Amino acid sequence: MGSLLVVSGPPGSGKSTVAGLVAERLEPGVLVAGDAFFGFLARGAIPPWLPESGEQNTVVVRAAAAATGAYAAGGFHTVYDGVIGPWFLADFVAATGLTELDYVVLLPSVDRCMERVRTRVGHAFTDEAATRHMHRQFAAGGLDRRHLLVDPPDGPEDVADCIVAAAASGTLAYS
Repeated sequence: MGSLLVVSGPPGSGKSTVAGLVAERLEPGVLVAGDAFFGFLARGAIPPWLPESGEQNTVVVRAAAAATGAYAAGGFHTVYDGVIGPWFLADFVAATGLTELDYVVLLPSVDRCMERVRTRVGHAFTDEAATRHMHRQFAAGGLDRRHLLVDPPDGPEDVADCIVAAAASGTLAYS
């Protein structure tokens, strides 16, 4: 049996960079980019941050979780990079087919997230109002503190180190 680590957080939190660094440390390792599953929507897609996208997002999250769970069940140490807030976590876990996974939310300050969203290159998401909204949702999500990495270090390698250590200690386990 492999393992599954979900690295989540609002836009600009650094989750893609950190998830990639963590996945590079795992053998055999898999990195699943959750955003890719939204890219499979060929026509009629609703931007996933809009309120009317709820049903669409549920389907996409379940599809992503099923694929991700298949990697972990197949013996791969899998890292999922995507916006899986507390509001989607139970659905995500159920759709993976696993009984347990590791879950961490990166939660830098809203200002830090906004700056990253404004300055990143080659990323389609630039909506500042949606970034603020999602940051508020994560901050008010009622998560157990052990799943939150509030104001993580600036260096992505340092954040990856924190996550790897927390996962190894069982701190991030969610079932």
